[in-house]
Amino acid sequence: MDAARPRILIAPSTERAPAASGGLKNVLSESYALAIRAGGGLPWIAPCLPEQEFVKDVMGMADGLLLTGGDDVGPELYDPGMSEGLRSTIRMDGPERDGFELLLVKEAFARGIPVFAICRGMQMLNVALGGTLIADINMTVPNALEHRRSDAKDQLVHDVEVASGTLLSGIHEGERMLGVNSTHHQAVGRLAKVFRPNAVSRDGIVEGFELAEPEQCRLPYVMAVQFHPERLWARFQTHLNLFTCFVSACRRNRQ
Repeated sequence: MDAARPRILIAPSTERAPAASGGLKNVLSESYALAIRAGGGLPWIAPCLPEQEFVKDVMGMADGLLLTGGDDVGPELYDPGMSEGLRSTIRMDGPERDGFELLLVKEAFARGIPVFAICRGMQMLNVALGGTLIADINMTVPNALEHRRSDAKDQLVHDVEVASGTLLSGIHEGERMLGVNSTHHQAVGRLAKVFRPNAVSRDGIVEGFELAEPEQCRLPYVMAVQFHPERLWARFQTHLNLFTCFVSACRRNRQ
């Protein structure tokens, strides 16, 4: 084990499997692990076990937490009375993953561990802290961009405006616009009070957030983005910077 590299716990996606095979598979694109390695960290994939003692044990050995993309967060966590029409658009990862990640976020905040959240991870982080989601952009946001560009997962498909004075602005070297990929149909609705937006697309969708008042929170670092920098870091400096800055925060925090 490379002791100089901060250990980054990565929460995987889940898939249903036949009961004889264990009933639940943990699935993760290697692009996340490669991006963490490129940023200077040691990727460590944790199995989805939504048990409080297990989460306490693994987070006790982690220097940082990466929440990844995947299918939708269960609507009962943010809109129990959702209409059937909206529910029909949702494809969930499952209650096990939701429960696991809720425990991970709670433990990260309790321990002051840096967090980086990507796509679904950003949505889960917002829900975990009391925010809500837009269940389906096309059904509820007038004149929205096409955010579900699964035909171009590793391509820049639209720009987001980066808010000045934010952590993301520093990572992007003060530039106002950032090109991103986009493979989501849900988005942040009401932002949890502890966060502030740091990037917005021209249709008003929140594309990133961070801590509103870092000095008032035990966490030294939070970055959440709706796009997928793990698919872009090898070609675009800012998307690599997102991982190097996260890993650097994890390294500083454990010293």
